[in-house]
Amino acid sequence: MTTSLSGLSLRDLQYAATVDQTRHFGQAAERCGVSQAALSEQLRKLEDLLGARLFERGHRKVEPTDRGIVLLRQIDRVLAEARDLLAMSRDPAEPLTGLLRLGAIATLGPYYLPHLLRQTRGMYQKLTLQLTEGQTATLIDALRRSTLDALLMALPAPGDGLASEALFFEPFRLVCPAEHRLATLPDPRLGDLAGADLILLEDGHCLRDQALRLCSTTAPAGRHATSVETLWHMIAAGEGYSLLPLLSAAGRETMERLVACRDIDDPEAGRTIGLVWRNTDPRGADFRTLAGFLREFAPAGVVKAR
Repeated sequence: MTTSLSGLSLRDLQYAATVDQTRHFGQAAERCGVSQAALSEQLRKLEDLLGARLFERGHRKVEPTDRGIVLLRQIDRVLAEARDLLAMSRDPAEPLTGLLRLGAIATLGPYYLPHLLRQTRGMYQKLTLQLTEGQTATLIDALRRSTLDALLMALPAPGDGLASEALFFEPFRLVCPAEHRLATLPDPRLGDLAGADLILLEDGHCLRDQALRLCSTTAPAGRHATSVETLWHMIAAGEGYSLLPLLSAAGRETMERLVACRDIDDPEAGRTIGLVWRNTDPRGADFRTLAGFLREFAPAGVVKAR
């Protein structure tokens, strides 16, 4: 039997996708700008049209049903195609307009996004940025599902189907307690950093893996932080040392007597930050334009990619 498309609304599909992202009807309704009652009613109508329940509604959590998982993946694809249609319809003479949902890894976002916003607001006044921060795997999944348009992350991007442009190389700095043995080395190198008091971020942060690789060591048991900010404070408290991105070191004047920040005499001590997007996105040329702009106006202290 052929089902009419007249009852299928992109708005209702967006409601379903947002509930899937938030796993909370109230938060989804707030994000969509409607009442929770209205969102729930439209989802009920969508489920009736599809002939399947998308979500199990509990008192404390919302989870997709087994059938819902399959249908929600298709809903993501339909919404992605609709966004691509709008992107293709834009005037090619006026790139980078409209909404851009941009994700950034948590070890970069707080330190780079303020600079990025200052630059893009002056150049691309018709571009609206919707920013998201998270761990690499979560952001990559959102990009593949088309709930994000582009990412700012450490390269290379994992897997196939993604395009990228390098923006800049961000050096790592050795950060240690002011009286630590490493603070007195004249030219610290990576080979000096395999001590037992190395402190890392928790699993899931690419910075953790990069630090372990560069220091040629294994993860110390029970020593991790949930964020770069927590890591700074653990070091200031004398708990150990770490490798931290250069951009996160700005504005640390209050810690000057507690920590020492040292350059590392090794060209590999750092990470390449890039802009990443789906290689099927029709805005590929726009993303390359944006990458070139961000590369040209990279923050102080980093090395522009070529």
